Amino acid sequence: MNKDQKRVLKRYPMAKLTILEDGSYAVEAEDQLLAEEYLLPPAEDPETAWKYAALSCKTTQNFNRTHPDRLDLSNFEVKLNRIQKRKRHATKN
Repeated sequence: MNKDQKRVLKRYPMAKLTILEDGSYAVEAEDQLLAEEYLLPPAEDPETAWKYAALSCKTTQNFNRTHPDRLDLSNFEVKLNRIQKRKRHATKN
């Protein structure tokens, strides 16, 4: 098992390698092809299919990390309150 397989299986434990009708390879998880979401070309060998799937997982993670909806101020306010509480507690001791 190479690092690409480990990365994909960490995110999608039930992911599996499938052979498509045209003889190319793809990694399937949750009834969808992982590389298809980002319009990656068909893989001619299993190693490339796992590499494309790992790239898809990595790209999805980056999108989720930097998505504008993630920067909701309600979560930020809770975080600031928690930090302020920690600072007040540290100054008392």
